[in-house]
Formats: sequence, C-alpha cells, structure tokens
Amino acid sequence: MDTKRIILATALSLAIVVLWSYFMPKPQPAPTPPPSTSAPAQTPATPGQPASPAAAEPATAAPAAPVVAGKTLTVRTPLFEAKLNAQGGLLEHFTLLRYRQTIEPGAPQIDLIPATAAAKAPLGLIWNGQGTWSAGTWSVSGEGLNLAGGESGTLRFTCALPGLNLVRELTFSADSYLIKEKVLIHNAGSAQIQGKLAFTLASPGLTTKDDRYNPTRVAYLAGGSRKEESDSDDLAKFVQDVPPVQWTAVMSNYFLLAIVPEMDGAVMGARFVDDIYRLAIEKGGLIVDPGSQIGLSVDYYLGPKEEAYLKNVPNNLVDAIYYGFFNIIAKPLVWGLNFFYKYVGNYGLAIMLLTFCIKVLFWPLSQKSYKSMDRMRKLQPMMAKLREKYKDDRQRMNQELMQLYKTYNVNPAGGCLPMLLQIPVFFGLYQALLESIELRHAPFIEYLPFTDYIWLADLSAKDPYYITPLIMGATMFLQQKLTPAPGDPTQAKIMLFMPVIFTFMFLNFPSGLVIYWLVNNVLSIAQQWWTLKKSQAAGTARA
Repeated sequence: MDTKRIILATALSLAIVVLWSYFMPKPQPAPTPPPSTSAPAQTPATPGQPASPAAAEPATAAPAAPVVAGKTLTVRTPLFEAKLNAQGGLLEHFTLLRYRQTIEPGAPQIDLIPATAAAKAPLGLIWNGQGTWSAGTWSVSGEGLNLAGGESGTLRFTCALPGLNLVRELTFSADSYLIKEKVLIHNAGSAQIQGKLAFTLASPGLTTKDDRYNPTRVAYLAGGSRKEESDSDDLAKFVQDVPPVQWTAVMSNYFLLAIVPEMDGAVMGARFVDDIYRLAIEKGGLIVDPGSQIGLSVDYYLGPKEEAYLKNVPNNLVDAIYYGFFNIIAKPLVWGLNFFYKYVGNYGLAIMLLTFCIKVLFWPLSQKSYKSMDRMRKLQPMMAKLREKYKDDRQRMNQELMQLYKTYNVNPAGGCLPMLLQIPVFFGLYQALLESIELRHAPFIEYLPFTDYIWLADLSAKDPYYITPLIMGATMFLQQKLTPAPGDPTQAKIMLFMPVIFTFMFLNFPSGLVIYWLVNNVLSIAQQWWTLKKSQAAGTARA
C-alpha cells in the first residue's frame, strides 16, 4: 500500500465522519427504563389525608393542571427579569437581559419562558399528582425584588390545602442565574400524611426543529452517568431515571434550564408533549406527622451555558457543558480561545491565533509528514514505470513497489500517520467552536469591506454570502496541488472532488468553524510550500 492510498483513506474517512454528522442526527444513548411498576398502582392521596406510598412515575407523566391567574411579581437583576404568578409561584417569563434573539438592532431579548411554556406551569409544585397552583389557596409576602450589586432577596409563597400547608421560599441573586428554593411541608391536621412532591420546569424548543448543529435536547446526570436525548419521538414516550439524580435539564448549545435537587432519593422525569419540554424532580415516600413539618430544597438554573456561572451550582451542573467524544480535548481549547480573546477583543482573531498555536504545536509532526510526501513525490516517475510494467500482475507490482521503498528508505505510511495524530485535536476544536456560547452573536468582520452589507457579524451563523467557504474550498484545491498526485487515475479523480465536497458541506457551517478550517489550510499551504522550496534548494546544492 503506498502513501496515496493511505491519504485517500484518511480523507475519505474524514469526509464520511463530517457527512454523517451533517446529514444524520447525533446518536443518543437509550433512555434508562423506568423503575419497576409490577406492584399494583396506588391511588394518589387527597391533600391532607393519609396516602399510600408514592407511585413510580414523576409528574411529567401526567398532564399539567390549568394555570390560575394571579398577581404578577417581578424580580429584576442585572442578568435577568423574572415574572412570577402569585398563585403558586409559577414563572410567567424569564428574560435574559444580556442576550438577544438575533443580531438585528432592537431585537427582542431571549425569553426562556414564553407564553406557551408559562401555560404548562414552570416552577410549579405537584403534591400527590395534583398541581398545587390550582388545588390550593395561595398568599405571598412582598411585591417583588429589584436586586443589584451582589444583593440577594427572597419571595415567600404560602399554600393552604386541607390539613396541609406548603411554604415556598424562592431566593434570587443579582450576580447569578440560580434560583434557590426551600419548601416546608407542614401537617396542620390530626392524621399522619404520606405523599410525594414534584418540582417542575417547562420550556419550548430553544432552537428551530431543523437546526442540525444546535438541537434542543434533554440531558441529565444520574448515578454519576451523563445522558442526553434529543429525539422528540423518544421524549414523547417519557424518559425517566432512578436515584441518585444530580440534575436534569433542557438545553441547546448555548442555553440551559435545569432542576438540581439538594436531597437524596429524587427521581427525574422528562417528556416532550404539545411542543413543550417538561421536566420534573420528584421526592416520594414523604411522611409528616401531625403538628410537624419537613423541608425539601432544590435549585433552578435558567441562563447561558457559561462555566463562570455553572461552576457555582451544586451537583456538578457544570457537566452540562459537554463537547462529545473529544470533550477532554475541547475544554482546554475553549480556555485557549477565551485567553486570546482577553487580549485581542475579537473572537475571529482569537480563532486565528488559536489555530496558529495548534499549527505550531504540531509543526514537527506536520514537517515529518510533508518531508515523507516529498520523498514519495520524487519516487513518482519510478513508481509510474513499475505500475505500467506490471499492470497485469498486481502482486508483482506491489512487491516491486515495496522493494523500491526499501531501496530509497521511504516509509509509505510516513506522510499519513502524523496527520492521524492531529485528527482528534481538529475534531475537538470543531466541537469547541460549535458549542461555545462565546461565539454566539460574536462579530469578526461586521460589514463586507467597502460596503454596508452585514457579513461576519455572528460567528455562530453561516457566512450569508458564502465567501469564506468558497475561499476555504480554493485553499483545499491549492493544498491538493502541492501534494503529490496519486498514481492511480481513479484515486486522482476522487481526490480532485474532495475540495468540492468539503466546500458544499461548509456552505452552511457556522462561520467560526469555516474560519478555523480556512486558516488551518492557509498555514498548511505555507508549510508545504516552505518544505518544497527547501527540498528543491537542497537538491540544487547537491547538483
């Protein structure tokens, strides 16, 4: 096997991987089967009355109770504005003040709880299968909160049910997207109460349904294992996992809505119904004696997938930032991207600098590869003669080729193996750029030079005029011309189409990814040209 066959196999493998990720959805692990329900089903208890042990399925398995209109309370911080319904403490809106839907001037800010989600009672409490916002009588202390400068504040909601009182304390902070909740369950009756309490969230899709690069999905961490599910058909059937559940979330590449239990034995549930993602964390087996009370705590996170905020959330919610199979490589690359941004103030330039540093890091390997290809290039005339001479005897031809490699001390795989070592880094950077919120609406060159046409004003969106993908394709073609041509005409034709295939794939890629690939190609061309000139100069000197 000669170098060209190995390079061809590598290029085709890379193309297959990229094409697969382009045309096919990301493979997801199968959802964990629900806990066994072989025992007879138990009828939920009426609030305030003795109840049988909690049923297995969390609250997302049942329809949400209708929302009851109540007074609206507003919580405003430098990061977000939340509107809550006094009848149950439900979220009516949660607006991110630092993020807008598009880059257009005056575009609306991101609202993680629009009206369609508010109708499903996000932040609602469900006691023994009943929505407390519609089943109980609620009161609230305070009129709202306006927090700044590291301040925090608490809203207190009280629900009266027959023989039972629920007290919700929701604490907000000015410098965090975290909402901390403590619920007190007080038995005001004369009989022991048994039951289960569920904490819920609801969200519409955070992205469009056809966004192949940024799908909305449900993720959760249970038993130390992180799992994801994005298929709406599977989510419609109900996804559940057993304790210990550390968190459950609806997320996109950039934003996250999560419930984080601060209690043992919680069960999570998720479902996609009526175009709404519903989450629940449920604690069953609760027993409250007459005149006593118990407390449960959870945290909610509604905001960007930024490590600076997520690392302060309990139960490793920071693990929601995950870059796939090459996560261990991608995370340091994101750090490097942010490091360069601190100095240049432009993520497009930061991508270029990071690509340059990676190229320098792999310079010795690349140089070894290019030198090997140069030696193979010099053998091309002799290889062509052998192929012509033994074209009817492939076995003899391969034997003669191997003898030729041995005579001139050339390793046919020498030009390929160093490249293979770099592929994990390339894919790690690919994932890092694809899923970094830092690139969302981050400009590089906002206007097409000498015009007022908006160009690369959002590195997470495609190039609207396809300029960078076409230039990238041209650099691939030039890079191919500097690479020795395969002796096999069929291989040569296939390699000729590679720039066309990659250009087609990159047309709709986020422009930040295209810039990375373009800069890498330019640097590779420069290195190949330098190696070729050095080789030619050495040959002239020997002559």
